[in-house]
Amino acid sequence: MKRVPKAVFFIVAFLILLLTYASIFGAYGQNGDNKITYIKGAGDIRWGIDIRGGVEATFVPADGIDATDEQLSSVEETIKLRLLSNNITDYELYTDTANDRIIIRFPWKNDESSFDPETAIEELSATAELTFRKGMEAESQEMGSNGELIYKTPTGETKENIILNGSDVDKAEAAAYTDQQTGALKYVVNLELTPTGAEKFAEATAEMVGETISVWMDDVMISAPTVNQEIPDGKCEIEGNFTAATATELANKINAGALPFTLKTDSFGTISPTLGESSLNAMTLAGIIAFILVALFMLVMFRLPGFVAVIALAGQVALSLAAVSGFFPAFPSFTMTLPGIAGIILSIGMGVDANIITATRIKEELWLGKTLDGAIEKGNESSFWAIFDGNITVIIVAVILMAVFGPSNILSMIFGASTTGSIYSFGYTLLIGVIGNFVMGVTATRLMTKSLSRFKVLRNKWLFGGARG
Repeated sequence: MKRVPKAVFFIVAFLILLLTYASIFGAYGQNGDNKITYIKGAGDIRWGIDIRGGVEATFVPADGIDATDEQLSSVEETIKLRLLSNNITDYELYTDTANDRIIIRFPWKNDESSFDPETAIEELSATAELTFRKGMEAESQEMGSNGELIYKTPTGETKENIILNGSDVDKAEAAAYTDQQTGALKYVVNLELTPTGAEKFAEATAEMVGETISVWMDDVMISAPTVNQEIPDGKCEIEGNFTAATATELANKINAGALPFTLKTDSFGTISPTLGESSLNAMTLAGIIAFILVALFMLVMFRLPGFVAVIALAGQVALSLAAVSGFFPAFPSFTMTLPGIAGIILSIGMGVDANIITATRIKEELWLGKTLDGAIEKGNESSFWAIFDGNITVIIVAVILMAVFGPSNILSMIFGASTTGSIYSFGYTLLIGVIGNFVMGVTATRLMTKSLSRFKVLRNKWLFGGARG
């Protein structure tokens, strides 16, 4: 067996316990009356409508304008973009084209204290700002739910050089044509600019052939096409790896920044939670009690490997909370719903199972007469593929749930926004939990177990499940 230094147990255990503490309690400071968040904890989680309630609002065009179906669709895309840029994945959004109404329901912010629905909806009803900028320099990058990078907040030359804004766009629409060389159907977004916009765009494209003109909605980059030639007539197309759905979505987002009307809040109110914070507190207490009972079971049945498993399980819970709260800068905060909690609980159960499989295999090898080092090596080896097969199938299912039932996809039209958000939440937390199982239940557990076996006082086979020696 490959030797693992004795100090590894203390290092890994310390890092896990530190992560557990930080993910639950966070790290905060104070600058006068302002609270400064250094590390986000469980208190920063934005709970879903089912747990904490939220806001319901109905938007209509201001000044009595009779909006077209295309304009209402553009407004819907703008609101979706604002929700997702604020990491709100638990929402319901409906468009009533017959009465020119858009109905939205979304949860309260995690730090909401006034619970004023009128204030909460201001960020959604404000007019979106569409800009075309030189280059694609951004202050930050985040990984989106579809695996693509999301660029936020223009900086440098991109911030200083605005080529067009929403008022310069007359219309944008998705189109399709057959590639003459390959015969394949290609999707593009056709842009038609106003006379003023066409003049500005002609001047910019003449100077920027081969360079990038990025398209931004508020502070989020939604496209970054390259200028292939000068465009003097104000008519151009954006090419890319578009599908019919993604081309339509981009056209709607561009049109949203050029809407000829602003939104007016027709009505608003609060939504009572279907579950409630008291039930959340009860679930938290039940979770703590369940964790203690599982820990006692592992200690009694598997002794030293059980003790290691308890530390690893604490780390797995910490990773799940950290991935939801925004603890890691690469993973934005996430709206936690009841199905999301179910995903965490299920993944923890799989983490317990992984540790039980490994500890049982080690115990079996000891009872077959293997040496301690040989039993640990063989037990780890023989249990790995059983754990891997069980977890990889769950990962595949979780990824499919996230891809098919993500915040914006075709099945939203079939199953409805509420169902979509709930299933997506379940898939996300289940995926994070299973990944955490590999990190903690497999890697960390095995490192700590091998490290403890180096201590002479702990090399009694009974401590690892064998017979008393």
